[in-house]
Amino acid sequence: MTETPNESAIATSVAPAARTFRIAVLPGDGIGPEVIAEAVRVLEAVRQKLEGVEFQFTEHPCGAGEYLRSGDPLPASTLRACGSANAILLGAMGLPDVRWPSGTEMAPQLDLREQLDLYAGVRPIKLYNPAHSPLKHTGAVDFVIYRENTEGLFSTRKNGYSRDALEVRDSLRVSRRASERLFRAAFRHAQRRRGLVTLVDKANVLPSMAYFRSIFDRISAEFPDVRTERVYVDAAALFLVQKPEAFDVIVTENMFGDILSDLAAGIVGGMGMAPSGDIGEHHAVFQPSHGTAPDIAGKGVANPLATILSAAMMLDWLGHDETRRAARLIEQAVEKLTADASFATPDLGGSMTTSEIGRLITEAL
Repeated sequence: MTETPNESAIATSVAPAARTFRIAVLPGDGIGPEVIAEAVRVLEAVRQKLEGVEFQFTEHPCGAGEYLRSGDPLPASTLRACGSANAILLGAMGLPDVRWPSGTEMAPQLDLREQLDLYAGVRPIKLYNPAHSPLKHTGAVDFVIYRENTEGLFSTRKNGYSRDALEVRDSLRVSRRASERLFRAAFRHAQRRRGLVTLVDKANVLPSMAYFRSIFDRISAEFPDVRTERVYVDAAALFLVQKPEAFDVIVTENMFGDILSDLAAGIVGGMGMAPSGDIGEHHAVFQPSHGTAPDIAGKGVANPLATILSAAMMLDWLGHDETRRAARLIEQAVEKLTADASFATPDLGGSMTTSEIGRLITEAL
């Protein structure tokens, strides 16, 4: 079973005492509502197998569509609801034609990361069926990317600029506090996996990355049972294609993690197979790594597996014995069904619909 992050790996707080878990559901834009519907369907099905656990799902508006309706892609009421929920399940947000005056897209999911201090972007990468991969030589691929979520090259994303400017600059911010907590989370996760953490940086060129590496080296001394590697980001892209099975836990900066996680998803079948969690000390958002895919929205062909696997990550993170058992049940159902290459939506070369995938997983449970 793919290791997924839980609260003990990320934070020091204990699992919620409540047996009813309040889940804030943010369907978002494009295919978001379609894949979220199947994830909730699976969660409701697996809950029937649990003892003494209930889920309370509440939908909240958020995204580019909400901006067109109300002028705010992340309403204050939605942010408050997310802050009081036990966990947040998110579909996908943003539309290419809905942009700020600066020209950038609406990205309320990034606002959530910053507002709730969700510093660890955790992206499990697992190949469920060799037929899904474009790499013919691929062996057993099963690793996790830890992406710093709150700073890096994204730190100045809200800065404006003049349309007649002669140049525009973005800053790559690396702080000791953000780096230390990210590295510790990655090392703790590696202790529960195969015991290897690979730092991806550009320390040979950028002073910020040399600083990033120095912090990594110091934190690594706290985990003598975990092996370490240090790889430049350009080489990491090469190695992910040549030998993806060699990686266990990768930890890196925000932009590097953003790019490499898409490359990694391509190795295992694409963005429809890439779940993720944005995790902090007290809050967490779980969502597929993919975008809103407006070109296929409403057609019923979007792959819901990344969202369903993100829901399994959420159950594991909630930290209750029964929710962790439910996470394993979902993962086992996905693993069993994907062994048949015909269990696939068009992105994986199949012909199944979004709802058919969800239905078969609930039946497999």
